[in-house]
Amino acid sequence: MKGDPKLLETLNSLLADELTAINQYMVHSEMAEAWGYKKLHEAFEKRAIDEMKHAETLIGRILFLEGTPTVSKLNKMMIGADVPKQLAGDRGLEMMAVKAYNEAIVLAGEVKDFATRQILEKILADEDKHIDQIEEMQDQINQMSLQIFLTTQV
Repeated sequence: MKGDPKLLETLNSLLADELTAINQYMVHSEMAEAWGYKKLHEAFEKRAIDEMKHAETLIGRILFLEGTPTVSKLNKMMIGADVPKQLAGDRGLEMMAVKAYNEAIVLAGEVKDFATRQILEKILADEDKHIDQIEEMQDQINQMSLQIFLTTQV
């Protein structure tokens, strides 16, 4: 099934976002592990795996629409030197993803590709959960201080 060219371009842009997120979360995960924060390492790693599943879904949809997935493009990563900066960068990444998915959902509706729209809506729901998880950690840091928060992550 031949997909709309503008929608295919948008799907490839979303794919670049997801591939960037995978790399950023993996770096943050490994940094947390090196610092001895096992729970934080696992949380970042799980988010990276979620993003891998999103990338896989997008690649499958692009191929179904007879497009060519572009897997060689990464966007600018926001690697944090400490946990608060990591969370801030991750939140920024997820906020941009939510905006991009909302715009892509509108476009999919405009070109009457409702199956793609449904796929994008499912991924959007995951991105919303990621923002909620990040903001929860940021709130915990604000309420209990960074030092106490980090003791809960060992």
